[in-house]
Amino acid sequence: MKTYTSTLDKAWTTPVGEGAEIPNVMFKTRTRVGSGDENPFDWKDLTSEDLFKGKRIVLFSLPGAFTPTCSSTHLPGYEAAYEEMKKLGVDEVYCLSVNDAFVMRQWGLHQGLTEDKTVGGLGFEKVKLLPDGACQFTRGMGMSCVWDSERGFGERTWRYSAVIDDMKVEKLFVEGGEVVQNSGPDPFEVSDSGTMVDYLKSKSN
Repeated sequence: MKTYTSTLDKAWTTPVGEGAEIPNVMFKTRTRVGSGDENPFDWKDLTSEDLFKGKRIVLFSLPGAFTPTCSSTHLPGYEAAYEEMKKLGVDEVYCLSVNDAFVMRQWGLHQGLTEDKTVGGLGFEKVKLLPDGACQFTRGMGMSCVWDSERGFGERTWRYSAVIDDMKVEKLFVEGGEVVQNSGPDPFEVSDSGTMVDYLKSKSN
């Protein structure tokens, strides 16, 4: 039996530090249009600057839509804390995964998120789901990893959360403190919504 393993550039697997500027890449998103058909969306390219510039954003990143911890705890926790985070000086909350826009929408619907049905809307009313399908943002953040022999995953993002203030990393919570390739465990201790709320409260006092 042959195997075809992935070798990632070291820069893609070494997390950026606090104070660093985030990568300005293109996100291939789907935006709602006025048509009444079964798929009332069209493509919309958004850059990191479109999403982050001039804003204070909470970003949390997870290995995959529909996967257990991401679905049972990670996304639901941030969805529940969304309004509280906004009151603590955050403009928006983004959930990022290395999945395409179609998968991210279906995952959001499966999770029971309320869809934003206004023309020009970008998904959901509270937490916004960002598709990093080509792994460009993830690589630029130094958070790229594979679980090919562990879970049959190709290139994905390591689990982390961050506060991004006007394109710069204000605070970064990386699970385990580093990116691990083909990790057996999937740690989930510091990128949760509770830790993020505690940090935001500490900065608002």
